[in-house]
This record gives sequence, C-alpha cells and structure tokens, in this order.
Amino acid sequence: MDLLEAIYNRRSVRNYADNQVDKTTIEKLLAAAVQAPSAMNSQPWSFAVIQNSDLLHDYSDRSKKLLLNSLDRIPQLTKYKAALENPDFNIFYNAKTLIIIFAKLTGLHAAEDCCLAAQNIMLAAHSLGLGTCWIGFARPFLNLPEIKQELSIPAEYEAVAPLIVGYPQINPPAIPKKAPEILFWK
Repeated sequence: MDLLEAIYNRRSVRNYADNQVDKTTIEKLLAAAVQAPSAMNSQPWSFAVIQNSDLLHDYSDRSKKLLLNSLDRIPQLTKYKAALENPDFNIFYNAKTLIIIFAKLTGLHAAEDCCLAAQNIMLAAHSLGLGTCWIGFARPFLNLPEIKQELSIPAEYEAVAPLIVGYPQINPPAIPKKAPEILFWK
C-alpha cells in the first residue's frame, strides 16, 4: 500500500472481528512506532500491550465510571452520558488488543513525540489490513496512580495514546475532510 493511499484511506474502526492480533504483528507495529521522529532524538516512548479481554472489559467499566464522575468538571463529556451509562457500551469497542503509548516526561516534547509514534502505528496497522482507534476516554483512567501501580508503570510516565487494534469487521467509509485552513502563504 502506498503511503498517501494509507493516509487518505485510514479510518477509525469501532467494530472488530473476534480473532486476536498475533504477537509478531504487534511487534511490527511497535517497530514502526519507534521510527517516528522525536525532539532531539529523545525517543521518549514506552509501550504497554493488553490482550486480556476480561481486563479490557474491566478497564472499560472503570473508565466509564470515572468519566461519569467527571461530568461536572468536563462539560464536553455530557453528550456521551447515555453511552457511558450503558452497561453494554465498551469504550474499547470489544477490540482484543490495546496498545498504550506512554511518555517519559523527561523529554522536551514527549507527548507530541508519542503522538507521532501513534500515527506510525495507525498507518502501519492500516497497511497490514488492521483497524485502529485512539481511545481518548481511556487516558484519564490509565493515568490514575493506582492504575499505573496495577500495571507496574512508573509514576513519572504518562499515558498519551491508548490505541485499540484489531481486524475490522467492516471498513468504515471515507468521511469528507475539511480543506486545510491556510492562515498565510508568503
């Protein structure tokens, strides 16, 4: 698959087949991630992979509870209240794999560097016939001190990009994108 084709055709996938992505494929995605540029070549990323469906379901339920308890502080979440209250809604869309990119906060632009690594994973996954979706709902939960401790993540690391990965049950259609807003061109 050509790079521009991957960029133009990759979409967030929220409906996955039951088969698990194998370890070799996950390792390919992580190898692509670390090819991302980083400020001063700091390479501030670390990765965690969860492929335990029971744990992912538990983390989904606990994340939803945390988000519901945050509605008064984060009014943008209000439009998701019904979904978050639905016991059948899984924030990981029942995907069998979650890759979490953690930033070592010692780098100058660690979070941004991790975002570049995440984009590499999403494009590489698409080129391999896999689907991905960035699960922003999971970030607050994954950054709780007790969850970091549960996962043996050092306190000074920050979850930046929780990405679900799997085999798409259906490929979402292209969604029209806005034209670039060009503020100036001198």
